[in-house]
Parts: sequence; C-alpha cells; structure tokens
Amino acid sequence: MSDNAPSLEKLSSNKVFGGDLIKYKFKSSALGGLDAQFNLFIPFSGSGDQETFPVLVYLAGLTCTEDNGAQKGGFFSVAASQGIAILFPDTSPRGAGVPGEDADWDFGTGAGFYLDATKPEYAKHYNMAKHITKELPQVIQAAGLPLDFGRQSIFGHSMGGHGALTLYLSSETRQYRSASAFAPISNPSKCPWGEKAFKGYLQGGIEEAVPKYDATELIAKTTEPVHILIDYGTGDNFYKQGQLLPENFLKAARDAGHDEFQVRVRSQPDYDHSYYFISTFASDHIHFHANFLKA
Repeated sequence: MSDNAPSLEKLSSNKVFGGDLIKYKFKSSALGGLDAQFNLFIPFSGSGDQETFPVLVYLAGLTCTEDNGAQKGGFFSVAASQGIAILFPDTSPRGAGVPGEDADWDFGTGAGFYLDATKPEYAKHYNMAKHITKELPQVIQAAGLPLDFGRQSIFGHSMGGHGALTLYLSSETRQYRSASAFAPISNPSKCPWGEKAFKGYLQGGIEEAVPKYDATELIAKTTEPVHILIDYGTGDNFYKQGQLLPENFLKAARDAGHDEFQVRVRSQPDYDHSYYFISTFASDHIHFHANFLKA
C-alpha cells in the first residue's frame, strides 16, 4: 500500500463460480472524506500468483447500491469463464448531509448520476465521475489486488447505463475499451430524470451538462471508432414514459457515421426495466466486452 492511498477494509467475502466476491470499504477523498463501499469479483487464477485480470466496471441505477448488480445481475458464471474481474461501485456518496438530498428517490442519495457536481452544496461530496474513473483504480492498485486497469471496459443499467456511455465517450485517454448498457438514460438533457439531476448538481444546469454528461450529444461529436452495445425492453415503463430515449442515441450515432458494428442498439420485445431483463442478456454483454478486454 502506498503511503498516501487509503487502506481498504474487507467487509465480506463469498466464493462464487470458483472466484471470490469481496466487499471493501475505504475513506474516499473524491466523496469528501465519506466512507465508500464497493464489491469486487476476482475470478479464480489457475496460473500462479502473478496473473492480473482485465476489469469490467458495472454502474447500477437509481436507488441501487454496490450490491444490486452483484446479487441480481447474473454476471459471474460468464465472467469467470472469460477470466474477467467485475468492479461494482456505489451509485452515490452516503451521508453527505446536504439539505434535501434524501427528499426524492430520483435525486441525491442513490442517484449520483456519475458526474462531478459544481453546485457548492454538492461539490464537496458528489463527485462520482472522479470516484469511478480515477479514485477506485488508484486505491485498488495501491492495495495490490490482481487487476489490470490497462484493460478496462464499462457497462451499466438505467442511470448506470447513462454513466457507462458518458464516461466511455468523454474519456480523453480512451480509458475504457468498450461500453454497454441495459436500458440506459440515453439522452438525459431531454428527459425528466436527467433535467432534474443536471439542474440539481450543476451550476450551469442542462447547458453545463450537455457537452459532458449526455451520451446522445457525445456520440454525435465522436468521430473515432467506438464499441457500444445497448439493450432495452419494449415493455419497460420508463422507456414508454420517455426517460430512456434510445432512438435518439441511435440516430445521433448513425448520423455521426457509426455503423452497426460500432454501435448496436437492440430492442427486446416485452422485457421490462428489472434485473430479470438484465440477467437475461448478461451473457451477451460479458462476451461483447471479452472481445475487447482479451484482444
């Protein structure tokens, strides 16, 4: 452990498909000194102690914690067979004490939207983009865990799908090799969830959010090759209510010259927004990422 890296406290460990699912806690500077928890699946290594594993980051949706994807996603069998580690961060800081942060289910605690807040009351704690992209890799590497962050991809569900797409597309260092999403909030500057989050967290509101935190706006301006897979269900009530807007993302991608090999958006008849839907297509997404993580 390096001198300035926070120490990881192991909270639990469970054997699963030959590997280990371990829950850790540490003091997060990105989240203003609050405790942060995450789950980490490390597959079984059959080739000695020096092996490191490519990393797939899973971002969960509104109201979720670091546990939902780990407990309900159905990812571990395929991840184990492919030799891929999966990192499950939380969805927001916990216990920031900002007035009103617990007033609504779709804003504040459990709803960090994977951005770095600029409104003064949220800016100290609500820095989930920095937490995911910089802090967690640094802390995990400093702890000597066998992950290779040079081979990294990202996926997520709903708000987490928004996070996966935007962190992938906005990375100037090409941090992630591929991105996928289950029922993502694809055009958040044009839907109620996104408008609420952006006006609440950002000094400049929607105008500040558009160039950094809206996947549809980002893909429209992306000219280099991308690797993106999206699934959504036609029976999803949030899709029907206009919260997800995957067609907007697909049109922007095609208009920007990305074909079906670079951006694939699949509508799944009658599936809803739940983890039953996610677990049904979990294997497809892990195999999709394996193409790039193991290349």
